[in-house]
Formats: sequence, structure tokens, C-alpha cells
Amino acid sequence: MKVIVIGCTHAGTAATIQIAKRHPDAEITVYERNDNISFLSCGIALHVGGVVRNAEELFYAHPDNLSELGVNTRMRHEVLAVDTERRTVTVRNLETGETLQDTYDKLVMTTGSWPVVPKLPGMELDHVMLCKNYAHAQAIIEKAALAERIAVVGAGYIGVELAEAFRQLNKRVTLFDNTPRVMYKYLDQAFTDIVEADMVEHGIELALGQTVQELRGKDGKVTGVVTTAGEYDADLVIMCIGFRPNTGLLQDQVKMLPNGAIIVDEYMRTSSPDVYAAGDSCAVRFNPTGEAAYIPLATNAVRMGTLVAMNLKEPRVTYKGTQGTSGIRIFDLNVASTGLTEQAAKDAGLAVRSTVVTDNDRPEFMPTYEQALLKLVYEAESGRLVGAQVLSKADLTQSVNTLSVCIQNRMTVEELGFVDFFFQPHYNKPWNLLNQAGLQAQADLEAWAARGGLNKIGWSAAADTA
Repeated sequence: MKVIVIGCTHAGTAATIQIAKRHPDAEITVYERNDNISFLSCGIALHVGGVVRNAEELFYAHPDNLSELGVNTRMRHEVLAVDTERRTVTVRNLETGETLQDTYDKLVMTTGSWPVVPKLPGMELDHVMLCKNYAHAQAIIEKAALAERIAVVGAGYIGVELAEAFRQLNKRVTLFDNTPRVMYKYLDQAFTDIVEADMVEHGIELALGQTVQELRGKDGKVTGVVTTAGEYDADLVIMCIGFRPNTGLLQDQVKMLPNGAIIVDEYMRTSSPDVYAAGDSCAVRFNPTGEAAYIPLATNAVRMGTLVAMNLKEPRVTYKGTQGTSGIRIFDLNVASTGLTEQAAKDAGLAVRSTVVTDNDRPEFMPTYEQALLKLVYEAESGRLVGAQVLSKADLTQSVNTLSVCIQNRMTVEELGFVDFFFQPHYNKPWNLLNQAGLQAQADLEAWAARGGLNKIGWSAAADTA
């Protein structure tokens, strides 16, 4: 069995290692256009802020690791074309310029994603940067050292983490986003209000609800950012407005979402025979809605890459979907979420209710304790969990992993109220915060139903969505 893997991303690395281990008879060739693999881009902000001293530490694998498994590892080789009917790939050696053609029995497409690059006047200016790979990390560190006023465009996780890291270096930082709240995809307003207040308290300027229209410069170097609300000085601009899948090689050869994300079945198979895909190049099944969605996360990527290897010869193990579970630490706040926010659920046409509980993370007789905020989002008719968010100065982020399991298994808030959790005063209370939230949510549902709420589901969801 001759296997070609295109792209040694997180998914590609996982797939390659597992194919080599599970199918020792396979002839595996990996084509990767970079000279490194497995860079954890989520660690760039940690490197910028000095938590990680050496960017080399952000690699968790090396091409030699693959070669030791018998993999033919072709670094600095760019795949120019794929022909799924002829089962061929055309490749250029970026060192020599030589072009070659290779054939496959099984093709694994793990080409990952690339930052969205807006078409703005001034994008070509020096000191306007993207944030994705090792080269970006090195350049950001180098140029940030001389910068005084840094603009971060995009208030998702990456943008927020970079803003914090630059502020810890005592830089003047402005964070831009065209939405009115930071991390709006992950958190509802009660949570983002707290995060935003904390960021402002730490000296970050927030320019939210503003669309960047132009980058201005002098002598070829950026000097400012122009938005719909005004102009801001900046001598370094980092663009963090999202990612798009790298799937042009399979355009018009496999089924894709409108954004180019490859559609795969539960065994990671594309619509083309013997062509598999995984990671940021793919759509995933989003369990809260049951629909295909684009959620580029390293956790999804390594799971999907592993599934490719397990299903390469025959369909064996199914993909379980994702809740888009994620977390972040910003200054002294620990924040995590899973599934849908309340607003996203309503936008998706779901009739949902929500419950917010506040309590201390452990008993008040302990020498220290911190307040925690937990929100559950659930279907109004069934009580099925579809989303959750947690925020505290204490690290309660692992509770969101538990809630992710609940959502994946279609549990209700009533069931959550009676899940068995351990109690130990060092860590929690006799009534675990998740139990409290589940019980309160069930009580809220019963009170709402008693007021005739169930009779309003048909029109309330549509009205809320509108």
C-alpha cells in the first residue's frame, strides 16, 4: 500500500506516525513545503510574553522522528497539483527547483489552514505581520522589541493572547475587532464584559465594533491604523482575523463547504475514493447542532489524523464530532467554553434557555477561595445541554471538558445535576459547581414551563433569531 501524506501539520504528523505504526507494510511518503513540522502556533503569545524562552520548544516532533519510523520524509517539497482520477501528485523540490510526479494508493490531505489576509490598502507595508508559523514567531519577537505602539487586529483567542503578551512587555497595545465584544464566538456578554474590564484595567486599549479600513505608512513602514471610528498610531500591526482552509489542490475534485473546507464522512473519507482528509483543511461535525462546521483546532486535528490511520484499510472507528471546546488564561482570569453560546444557539434557530450560577470554588472555611461564574445553555423543550462557559481566577477550566463530554453524549441539565463528582475541600464544595448549575437549570426550566413557556417555543426561537 503506497500512501502519500500532503502537509505535515498537526493532523499530518498524527496520521503519519499512526499509519507507520499500524501499517508497517505501507510505503509512506510525506511532502511538506516547510523545513519543520509540528509547530504549536498557540504558543507564539507565550513566546512573545517570555513564558516560553525559546521558540524551538514549541515543536513537539522533528522530521527525523518520522524517518526513524521508515517514512520517506520530503521536506521543502511543495505539491503543485493532485489528480484524483489518475492518482498522481505533482511536486516541486523547493531547494533544487526540480519537478517530479508520484503515485498513490491512498492519499491523505492534511494541508492545514492559513491566516485570512484582508484586502486593505497598506497591507504591503513593513511591520504588518501575520501570526501562524515559526517564521512569524521569530519575526514578531524581533520587530516587537523595537516597537512602541502595537495594534492587534482581531479579538479572538490569538489576538487577545497577543495583546496580553505585548502589554506584559510594557508596550502600548490597541486591540481591534469589527464585533462589539472580544471573543464573541466563545463567550456571551456577561463573560466578555468581565474579560474586557480586566484587559482595560491592565492597560490595553479596546477598539471594538470598528472595521479596519486602511493601514497608513511612511517610507514603506506602517505608522497607523484607520478604522470606521478614527485613526490610531501603530508601528507594528499583527493581523489575527481568522483562518481559511488550504484546500486548493482538491478544488472541484472533492465536496467542500463554501469556504473550501473539505467535507469528510465519519471515517475521514472524502467524496473521492481513497482520498482522506483531516485537520484544519476539513469541516467537522459540530455536535450541538449536528451540522458541518469549520472549527480549526489542534485537538480536532490530532484526533482526525489518528482516525485516518485507523480507517485507512477499512472503516473501523467513527469520528465522534466536536464541541469546539477551548480555554484561555488572560492576566489573572481563567476562561473556557464548549458548544454554543446562547446567542449562537439562537442564531442557529434553536429554542434555548440559559442558567448562570455564581459561587466560590471551594468552602469559605479554607484560607483562600475564588468566585466562579458558570453558564449553561440548553434546549428549552428537552433540557439537552448545547453549551457552557466558565470564568474564575481559580483554574476551573477542566470543568468545561466535563461539560463537553455531557454535550457529546446529549445529556440533560437534570442528569448533570446528579452526576457523581468527588468532594475535597482543597478543590471544591460538597455540591459541585456543575451539580449546582444542573439543578438550578432544571428548576429554571420547570418554573418557565409552569408559566406556559413550552407553548411559546414555536415563536420565541424565531423571534429571538430575528
